[in-house]
Amino acid sequence: MLQIISTENAPAAIGPYNQAVRHANTLYCSGQIGLIPATGELADGLEAQVRQAFSNLRAVVAEAGAEFNQVVKFTLFVTDINNFALVNSIMSEYVAQPYPARSCVEVSALPKGALFEIEAIVALA
Repeated sequence: MLQIISTENAPAAIGPYNQAVRHANTLYCSGQIGLIPATGELADGLEAQVRQAFSNLRAVVAEAGAEFNQVVKFTLFVTDINNFALVNSIMSEYVAQPYPARSCVEVSALPKGALFEIEAIVALA
């Protein structure tokens, strides 16, 4: 059985999807960009967008009763792979060792002109 996860502490879905869906002991989180939940506007600049996207995703994970140390896989999307080192640096502020699996993909564009997006798969107890 599927359980829909939604929180006002992260931006509402901007299409026909949910913030996250729980199936059994796995949480599948939709992508989060650096939208500020209170305003619906993108944070200003790459660093602020990365931090906001991580905060948004953390809010969704928390709504499911989990924490980032339960993430088994992150997928990161960047519009410029040259920003990889900055993204890694910020990620290390949100995630401790042992690190989860991760992919990072350069894409030509993201919703609303975002510079960064992150999604996750979380193992729930």
